[in-house]
Amino acid sequence: MMLWGNPGEPADSYYEVRPECTDVPKSKFRIKAGKTLSVRKWQAAFAPEGYLHIGKTLNRIHRGGVHPSIRGEVWEFLLGCYDPESTFEERTEIREKRRLQYAQWKEECRQMFPIIGSGKFVTAPIISEDGKPIQDPLVLLETNLGNGDAVCADSSENTGDSMVANISTISTETEKRQMDKKEIQWKLQLHQIGLDVIRTDRTLVFYEKQENLAKLWDILSVYAWIDGDVGYCQGMSDLCSPMIILLDHEADAFWCFERLMRRLRGNFRCNGSTVGVESQLTNLAAITQAIDPKLHQHLETLGGGDYLFAFRMLMVLFRREFSFCDSLYLWEMMWALEYDPDLSSLYEESEAANEKADGSKVKAKSIRKCGKYERENMRSGANIDDPLPISVFLVASVLKEKSAMLLTEARGLDDVVKILNDTNGNLDAKKACTTALKLHKKYLKQAQVKRT
Repeated sequence: MMLWGNPGEPADSYYEVRPECTDVPKSKFRIKAGKTLSVRKWQAAFAPEGYLHIGKTLNRIHRGGVHPSIRGEVWEFLLGCYDPESTFEERTEIREKRRLQYAQWKEECRQMFPIIGSGKFVTAPIISEDGKPIQDPLVLLETNLGNGDAVCADSSENTGDSMVANISTISTETEKRQMDKKEIQWKLQLHQIGLDVIRTDRTLVFYEKQENLAKLWDILSVYAWIDGDVGYCQGMSDLCSPMIILLDHEADAFWCFERLMRRLRGNFRCNGSTVGVESQLTNLAAITQAIDPKLHQHLETLGGGDYLFAFRMLMVLFRREFSFCDSLYLWEMMWALEYDPDLSSLYEESEAANEKADGSKVKAKSIRKCGKYERENMRSGANIDDPLPISVFLVASVLKEKSAMLLTEARGLDDVVKILNDTNGNLDAKKACTTALKLHKKYLKQAQVKRT
C-alpha cells in the first residue's frame, strides 16, 4: 500500500532484467499515490458509455506518469488509436476491425515469405539485389529452429534433407512468381530487421523468449511492407519494442507502433542525401542559438553546428539516454503534453473520417482537452500546422543541463559526444520535461517579439 509523502514504489520490477546484466541503470520513476495515474483513477475517468474525460487524465500523467499495469491501454489513447469521445462499443468495433486488417496484411506477407508468423525470424539475407533467392546456411538453420534464439550454431544434425527441402520450397515458390520492385525491396530488409531485433532491449527477461523476438520481427516486417516509402530503418525496433511488452495482442501492439510512426516517420524518410530528422536538427540549432547563444557558438566553433551529435536522441526518442522504465515514463509525459484531441480523427483513413478530420481543423478545439505543450502553442499563435515536437526541446534541455561542462571541457566533437554519452541512463525524465516546457515557453516569447 502506498502512503502519502513516501518516496513511491519502484517500477523496475514490472520490466524484469536478466540477472547477468548487472550494469543496467536503475529507474528514477516511482509509482506515487496521488500523482501517478492509478488503475482506480483511470477507470473512474470513463463515463458509463465509455467516454474518457481526457483533460484531468493528461494532467495526472504529466504529474506522475502511468501505472505500469495500465500503460498499454492508456498509450492507445495518447497515441491517437482511439478517440476519447468514443464509446466502449465503438472502440470494440474499431479494435476488431484493426485486428482483422493486421491479420490480412500479415497473411499477405506470409504468402511472400512463409517464415512470417511462424515464430521464427532471419538474420541473414534471403535474396540478392536482383531478387534471386540466397540459400545461406544461416537462413537454412534459422528457418528450421523449433526453439531458441535465431543464431547460427554448429548443428549438423539439423541441416539434413528436411531443412534443404524447406528452404528449397520457399525458393521455388519465389521463383515461380515474378517479384516486383516493392517485394524485392521488402525482402532485402528482413534480415536487417532480424539483426536489430536480437540487439533490442536484450537485457530484459521478456526477450529471452523466442516467441517475443519473433513477434517484434513480425510487426516490423509487416510495417515495412505497408509503408513502402519508409520501409524499415534502424531505430524502429527500439520504438516498437515497448508496444509488444505493454500490449498482449500482437495486432494492438502493431497499431500503437503504427500511430507512433505517424508522428515520427518523417524522421526516417530519406530524400536524396538527406534524412528527415535533419530538419529537426536545424530547428534544434535555432532553439539553442536563441536560448543559449554562447553554447551554440561554441558548438559551431567545434564543427558541430549541424547538431548531428543529437541525431540518435531524436531518432529513437531518448531510448539510450534513459533507463528502459524511465524512457516509457518520458514518452507518456511527452505525449500527454503534446496531446491534441483531434489526433484520432486526423489519423482515420476512410473518406468519412477524412471529411470529419477536415471539419475538425476548422472548428475550435477545446483547449482544456489539449496537453500543456499544445495549449502553449495555441495561445502563442505558433505554426499549428507544423509545430515543433517537444522532443526537440527535450534535447535542448539536455544541452542546457550540460552547458557548463560542454563549454569548459569540450575541445572537439568527440568530447561533445562523450559528455552526452555519459548521461546515458542517468537523466531525470521529469526534470527534462519540466526544463523542456520552460525552454519552449521562452522560445515562443522570443518568437513573438520578433514577429512584432
